[in-house]
Amino acid sequence: MDQTKQEEDYGYDLFPERSSGKYKKGSIGERLFTLNHKCQAMLQFATDTSPYAKLLLSAMKGSGCKVIKDRHFSCEDCDGTVSGGFDAASSQIVLCQNNIHQQSHMTRVVTHELIHAFDHCRAHVDWFNNYRHLACSEIRAANLSGDCTFNNEAARFNFGLKEHHQECVRGRALRSILAVRNISRVEAEKIVDEVFDTCFHDHAPFGRVPHSKRDARFAYRDYQNRDRYYANL
Repeated sequence: MDQTKQEEDYGYDLFPERSSGKYKKGSIGERLFTLNHKCQAMLQFATDTSPYAKLLLSAMKGSGCKVIKDRHFSCEDCDGTVSGGFDAASSQIVLCQNNIHQQSHMTRVVTHELIHAFDHCRAHVDWFNNYRHLACSEIRAANLSGDCTFNNEAARFNFGLKEHHQECVRGRALRSILAVRNISRVEAEKIVDEVFDTCFHDHAPFGRVPHSKRDARFAYRDYQNRDRYYANL
């Protein structure tokens, strides 16, 4: 179902540099330069070493959407409530340099947003008008990026047993939708419920839910071996 809104900002208010241009010179500019340099270094480390990111970058290249670091990633200052975002209008991943301070956090954000970019590449996603499309990608990103691993949930003091991973994915997808779309919680919950089972079980391009770096390394190895197999046909 398509839902078009008359006065919808699509969450762009959370990413002020998307509309306000470059920062001003002076002490604020110097601070942002330092943050930007750190952000760029952590991004480079993530794309060079993370099996999650390496698999997604390989899968996008194989789908005809090669990612160019300087073109498709942008380190910017954001609202204090977000760590990153995928701007479908420019096919660009935004990394919130003022909110990402640790390498593990950067790697998780890069992975999460690359899943959105992969979905953008492989499918005709109507990000702005079809809430089900948005919900599906948010479910996949929460499920496959490591957002809901045991260690990350423990760090948030969230504990559970049966189906805790599913509830974490559902909750994080719901919060993401509410952050960028002006709809009620009841409506967002209904949309997430409608697409949850299908999208939760869509593990492309990992082939499995990578619950740890070890799982991600196995998935990346399997993906590389699959490419070699098809190359020999």
